[in-house]
Amino acid sequence: MNKISASILNVNKEDAVHEFYNLETYKVDFFHIDVMDGKFVENNTYELMKEYETTLSHITNIGLDVHLMCENVFESVDDFLIEGVDRITCHVEALENYSFDEFKNLVEDLRLENVKLGIAIKPGTDIEVIKKYMPYAHMILVMTVEPGKGGQKLIPETLEKLKALKEYSDQEGLDLEFEVDGGIKEENAKNVIENGASILVIGTALLNSKNPKKMVEDIKSIV
Repeated sequence: MNKISASILNVNKEDAVHEFYNLETYKVDFFHIDVMDGKFVENNTYELMKEYETTLSHITNIGLDVHLMCENVFESVDDFLIEGVDRITCHVEALENYSFDEFKNLVEDLRLENVKLGIAIKPGTDIEVIKKYMPYAHMILVMTVEPGKGGQKLIPETLEKLKALKEYSDQEGLDLEFEVDGGIKEENAKNVIENGASILVIGTALLNSKNPKKMVEDIKSIV
């Protein structure tokens, strides 16, 4: 069955706990925490997402799916590696600034904490860049919009990248989940899943849905 990672990027801060509770009742699989440092992307949500992560760690048993859109990978991992985190995803574009030995140290650090490693790739980045990292990851996150803000429309060409990476993973015998983030809604969910995604990050469409519980049920049941 498909999984839903609910983006909390556009959750109203004044009503955050209530909105978190509602998302949990819709039976989402993860809370997706979009961490932006104001450098890797223009927006800065670092402190807000740290606050949200801490709150969620105290009120839910649903796994926290942390997406680091940050230049300083190691510092950001340290800041967001708390109890309740199921997976932490770093961008391949940021990892390229480190040696491969440093990357493998990160892999080992997360393994010791029993936290899954995800690696994200932007729409404009060639898939060849990510291939050397894939054997060390648990999940690949394909960005279907430019990272940095919510509410964007899915870029159709990114699904070709998703399909190619999924085919490469299968050819190499890698045990990887594929997550997609950006512009996901009911109208395009089936196409996204057919191209290889098993985890769909949904934010704006879910928060604005007239029947979010049914939306989650319908998308999770797509074959």
